[in-house]
Amino acid sequence: MPWLAFYRAVEVLIICYVALVNAAYFIFMAIGYFALRKESEPFSAKEIEVLLQSPFVPSVSVLAPAHNEAATIRDSVRSMLRLRHPRHEVIVINDGSADNTLAVLIEEFRLYRSSRVALGEIPTSGVRGVYESRDPIPLVVIDKENGGKADALNCGINYSRHDLFAAVDADSIIERDALLQISRPFLEHPDDTMAVGGIIRIVNGCTVEHGAVVAVNTPGNLCAQLQIVEYLRSFLAGRTALSFANTLLVISGAFGMFRRAVVVEMGGYRLDTVGEDMELVVRIHRRCRERRTACRIEFISDSVCWTEAPESWRVLRRQRIRWQRGCLESILFHKRLIGNARFGAVGLIGMPYFVVCEVFGPFVELAGYLATAAGLLSGLLSIPIALLFFAVSVLFGLVLSVSSVLLEELTICKYPNPRDVLRLLFAGLIENFGFRQVMLLWRVQAIFQVLRKKDRSWGEMERRGFQRPVSAEKSSDLADENTVPLA
Repeated sequence: MPWLAFYRAVEVLIICYVALVNAAYFIFMAIGYFALRKESEPFSAKEIEVLLQSPFVPSVSVLAPAHNEAATIRDSVRSMLRLRHPRHEVIVINDGSADNTLAVLIEEFRLYRSSRVALGEIPTSGVRGVYESRDPIPLVVIDKENGGKADALNCGINYSRHDLFAAVDADSIIERDALLQISRPFLEHPDDTMAVGGIIRIVNGCTVEHGAVVAVNTPGNLCAQLQIVEYLRSFLAGRTALSFANTLLVISGAFGMFRRAVVVEMGGYRLDTVGEDMELVVRIHRRCRERRTACRIEFISDSVCWTEAPESWRVLRRQRIRWQRGCLESILFHKRLIGNARFGAVGLIGMPYFVVCEVFGPFVELAGYLATAAGLLSGLLSIPIALLFFAVSVLFGLVLSVSSVLLEELTICKYPNPRDVLRLLFAGLIENFGFRQVMLLWRVQAIFQVLRKKDRSWGEMERRGFQRPVSAEKSSDLADENTVPLA
């Protein structure tokens, strides 16, 4: 019957599509492995000491938007203040928090009202006050009306004083040398480098003392374990490979460094998307190629930012829907890049990859699960074809998940305890039996939300707070470690 032949042909096309997407992931995994092995060694302790005295290291403003972050803001700000860098300042932007985020900052860091004025002119929501510390620490806190994360970052850019700015999440902990490590491309290629992203790792389960991760462990929560595997696959495989080809289109909003003058010239972050981080990176690529200027946007695996992952499925769903919406919105804003040779590898590789794998991929794979199940139940589909779909989707995905954990162990090896590695390998095994399918469903829901132009809010993220086995010291102690005055 013609319709039966059509049904089976569609199933075969879906199998081919899913196999193609997973094959692309596997190629990225292989490229990621060789790129990580070939990547420049991180700065040694001796090199760091030299750089700390060097006048050639570009100055950095660390921008941390904070919205209802009272649970983690102490540790996060302390980790930012302890960053080793010859010239850096920390700017926390309190974006209309409804909790006591501002009060915690004022008390903990002995803040007072400052006369500091904005140098930039990017339009933002109203600023209610600017604060600096009575102690000799490079900290500025801006209290402003709620305008969303992008608006908060634009406000921070206006008040920043340095050559580069690092956009970070206020609920994150940055390793002490990470600011110098992420600056490496700006030192090696000062004229070409426009932005650099660091690696994001999950802090759940780790031991945190005084705003620093002192012991790396995996969490007991399965939801968080599964996300670790996702992050390893995304960063060590996907972003490493895309960076290697200079087609990186995403720098995580949790930790990325940008050339301030370029971003100011482009008008800052867009406010009409929840994916302001990806949109800015794509816009930088587009701007440089339209002007025929050199552009390097890189990923550095040695520059580590630790962030708290959701441990509830409800919060995780909200986060993933927001991420997928941001990805699709960024692609739609810059759709003329897709397949356009004028934009080089970004137009011919980067954008098509995101369209095929990140936009259409969830639809096709989810349709494959539904079509295969319906075909088996109705007898329209033979068992061999159903097993073939299972192999290219679930089994291939299983290989990718386990390979991402092994890639971590073969290159960076952040988890020294074999028990933690076994936990992650187990999470990689079970990820493809339910978790991945739920992620596909949420991503499809996000795409429909974009098409319906539904809700573009920043959203809430529930925090448990970092583990703090000992009480935090006062900001005066920080002055002994970091005596760089405020600019």
